[in-house]
Amino acid sequence: MRMTQTADSGIDELRTTIEGVVVGPQDAAYDDARRVWNAAIDRRPALVAQCVNVADVQAAVLFGVRNGLEISIRGGAHSMSGAAVVDDGLMIDVRAMNQITVDPEAKRALVGGGALLSELDAATAEYGLAAPAGMISHTGVAGLTLGGGMGYLTRKFGLSLDNVLSVQIVTADGRVLRAAADENPELYWAVRGGGGNFGVVTEFEFQLHEVAPIVQYGLLWWDLDQGADVLRFARDLVPTLPRDVTIIIGALNAPPAPFVPAEHHLKPGYALVVVGFDAEKFEQIVGQVRTALPPTVEFTTPMPFTEVQKSIDEPNAWGHFCYDKGTYIEDLTDEAIEVITDHVARKVSPLSNTLFYRLDGAYSEIGDDDTAFGGGRSPRYAVFVVAISPDAEGLPTERDWVRAFWDELQPHTLGNGSYINAMAEFDADRVKASYGVQKYARLQEIKTAYDPDNVFHRNMNIKPL
Repeated sequence: MRMTQTADSGIDELRTTIEGVVVGPQDAAYDDARRVWNAAIDRRPALVAQCVNVADVQAAVLFGVRNGLEISIRGGAHSMSGAAVVDDGLMIDVRAMNQITVDPEAKRALVGGGALLSELDAATAEYGLAAPAGMISHTGVAGLTLGGGMGYLTRKFGLSLDNVLSVQIVTADGRVLRAAADENPELYWAVRGGGGNFGVVTEFEFQLHEVAPIVQYGLLWWDLDQGADVLRFARDLVPTLPRDVTIIIGALNAPPAPFVPAEHHLKPGYALVVVGFDAEKFEQIVGQVRTALPPTVEFTTPMPFTEVQKSIDEPNAWGHFCYDKGTYIEDLTDEAIEVITDHVARKVSPLSNTLFYRLDGAYSEIGDDDTAFGGGRSPRYAVFVVAISPDAEGLPTERDWVRAFWDELQPHTLGNGSYINAMAEFDADRVKASYGVQKYARLQEIKTAYDPDNVFHRNMNIKPL
């Protein structure tokens, strides 16, 4: 109650301090301002500071610290855990800071901390360029990048954070710093994988890469009873792929799309999502799949890369009730496949899914300690077990399904750690395990230097010494 009263008494002060809008519980815009992607999260901040520039962020951070308010940071608000919003505290919303400037000659982009992937994709595609990013276009660039950033371009160009050349960041004491290889290098190392622990990133500088505006897209889908065959086939095929072809392995329901026969709409099964940046290599790979294991449903087409990036937006839309857990596995062993096929058949919601991202190529050319990324760089799969329910009543069953699946898969994984962006709950032991002892200790030292009071702790928190 004391915090809420402090915020109430200071709301007018903050309104006169920042250019942006400050929203409180009495305002008509409040419910919309506090809403986040995951409908399972329902928190009520004391106030929301909708910042429009760096000075606003500085003022908001200092206001929160001075008044003893717990602080959360909202960009795309896509965190499964709902890290963007806090009860009775201060939500610093940078969504309006979404400006993007592309330098096509240098193949670089300056990207505001509030930008969404769809905005980054659209701005860079104008020049036949792209930055490696995730696969749901309404995700925020900042949250994704600070933890990793995996998608169709990872094997070709690395993680999102591998392509960050510099950041502008507001620290807990209100300073605005540039972090790059040549300036505040320890902070630069830490923000590339350490999440939002070190401040509010208000701008990223990305290295861009040439990506043709039109790429090849394929969705190959099989019935549930063919799961083991699909996974064993993928085990042999996927590690041999050229970098110009990426395959995401999924256990998911057939979409109710025009290219899917009506009798298969929403049926559970297994899929290979194939994206090709070279048409000839794409056709070769799809032909190989078609010959070895003819799919129940096959759809291939040229598609704008910006549309490929939006292809799973709808089943991951705002307003669903969600939960997930992630892990890493080295390979799809027979034992792992047995666990996977057993648990995939147990889910109830047609929206829930399991995805396997192959991480190798450019991903594995970065040293384990070159960035703070919470995952080893040896070739592997990132596994995402995702519960999505259209209503609150269905979530407990799906959440139990995720937890049981994850638990049984653990003996076949690369340890207790996981991709930190795939954490619906911030378990301290799992956070430490994800980074490893030495990397976590180094992050703690940097956290102590820049945020000794742990102001920024609504995240996969690295505790200061």
